[in-house]
Formats: sequence, C-alpha cells, structure tokens
Amino acid sequence: MPLQDIPTMLGHLHRRLFGAHPMVQPVNLRGRTMIVTGASPGSIGFETARTLASWGATVIITTRSQPQTTADVLRRHLHQQGKSADIDAHALDLADANSVFAFAHWYEKNHGTTLDALINNAGIHLDLAGTWKQPQLTADGFEIHWRTNFLGTQHLTLLLLPFLKNAAKNSGDARVVNVTSHLHTRGTNNGLFMPIVPFHSWTAYGQSKLALVHSAFEIERRFADQGVHGFALHPGSIHTNISDKGLATRPVLRLLRQWFSPLEALVLLTPEQGAQTQLHCATAPNLKGGVYFERCVPATCSTELDNFTAAQRLWRETESWVESLKQDNLPLLARKETAHV
Repeated sequence: MPLQDIPTMLGHLHRRLFGAHPMVQPVNLRGRTMIVTGASPGSIGFETARTLASWGATVIITTRSQPQTTADVLRRHLHQQGKSADIDAHALDLADANSVFAFAHWYEKNHGTTLDALINNAGIHLDLAGTWKQPQLTADGFEIHWRTNFLGTQHLTLLLLPFLKNAAKNSGDARVVNVTSHLHTRGTNNGLFMPIVPFHSWTAYGQSKLALVHSAFEIERRFADQGVHGFALHPGSIHTNISDKGLATRPVLRLLRQWFSPLEALVLLTPEQGAQTQLHCATAPNLKGGVYFERCVPATCSTELDNFTAAQRLWRETESWVESLKQDNLPLLARKETAHV
C-alpha cells in the first residue's frame, strides 16, 4: 500500500471499529428487474443479489465463470430462509467487448426491454503490493483497471440505457448504481485522457473509479428528467477474496494475508455490511441522484468531480468508442497506450 494512503485506511479502520453499521430497510420489489454484476459467492455483489431477490425482485447476476452455479447457490440460500428466488444468470467479462454485447443481447432475448436497476458492482483491483512498473494491457490495448472497471462498465451501461429509460416511463424511477471507492480521490481529470506517468497501479485503479463517479453524476444530469438516476458509492473496506486476487503475483504476501485473515475479519466489514450502501442506492424511495454515498449517507467526494466539462468529454469519447465497436464489427483493433479513450 502506498504510504500516502495509510491515513485514509486508518480512518476507515476507525469507522469500522467504532462507527455504526447501517442496515437498510426492506423494500417491496415485486415486479422489478435488477442486474447485479460481479456476484460471485462471498462478495458484496452476491449479498446484494440475495437481498434484492429476498425482497421480491427478479435478479440477474453476472460472473466471469460458472454463473449458473452461483445462481444455484443463491437459490439455496434463499430457500433455506423460506423465500422464493427469481434469479437468472449469465457470464460477463467486462474486459471483453464481445462478452458485453453478448450479455446485452441475451438479456433482451430472455428478459425483454425494460430494466429497473443496473448495479455495476463488478471490478478488479490488482497488484495490491504496487510493484508494477508498467501498465498491464488487455488484448485491445487498454490498461487493465481502466478497461475492466470503467470502459467495460460504461459499455454495458450504454447498451442497457434504453431498457432503463423504458422502465422509467412506467415507474418514473430507474437507477444506475456505480460501486466505486474512496480511492477515486487518487484520480485526476487530466489522467482520464492521458497515460499515468509515472505509472502506479493504485493510481490506475483510482482513475477508473473517478471515471465511474463522473459517469454516475453525468447520468443524473443527462437523464434525470426521463426518470433515470445515477448513484455512486464507496461500499467500505470489505473482508472478501479480492485481496487474494490482488496479491496473486506476490505469493509470500498472499500467504501472510491468509494467516492474518481472522484478524482482518475483525476490522473489515462483512460482505453483508458492505452491500448495504448499494442496496440503499438501488432501492431507497425518493432518493436524490447524482450523489456519492458512503455508509448509506451522502459523503464528500473529490473536487475533480466539480469539472462538468471533463465529465461531458469523458461521456462523449466513451460513447464514440462504443459506437466504433459496433461499426468495426469486433474485435476492436488493438489500441496502443497513448490515451485512455
């Protein structure tokens, strides 16, 4: 962990030990359809999907592999609680444009052209030790955090936006919920359009999360009058397996982390606790959009988000990139790391 992030992490530790852990109130979601990306067992996405289904929603989950197995696990959890479960699942790899297109086509074929809420929970945080000296690029030439956390998420959001608008015509309220991070404060608006120099993987992660907050706020500005609202949130520091993945290239650190896992569980939020803020953003009645939340209440976010010009440029350029994917009939030609979009 970079030294400059230690005070922030200590602040979160203090809140975890001594702060309240809000739990959202159930909402009747019967007749509503919601997507939760990144819902693998043990994750906050899994807990979010479980809760939404228990409140009556039709829930579609995504994982990169074995989505039906995960759906079966969810159903068993709910049946053990004596609750019905209207759950469907499909594979989704946000770093693969073909996978994103395939998911959107599958959704329309199997669930129609309305969607009440898209909870963009899936994401990655790799190289937690901060040892990468150069960006790790995806097959189409993007830094991997940017490609997965932001571009893939925005690609999916733009494809599903017409379905959200359709739902909003009926209910007056459809929502896009972007799960971000307090580390969005490491990002800068200049970094949205230029490579990170010198490169640091934590800064790359922060850039992707800053872009997601911009996206949520821009959705609110562009589509609130049509009933589609955007939310961004920090879920808290969660005790999940994401750290193991982030330390995959550092076996010694990964082993040490596993040894201290019981202690970590005492000071980090459980997945159920970590899911509460995105549940709040997805379901709380009459909730104001275009806001960054933490612990189910509005929270302070980076002043970089006050730059509407940067947000509009990011939206336009990402929208043009998605259009180019359609025009080029996939796969996208490899793009060199000269700019983000």
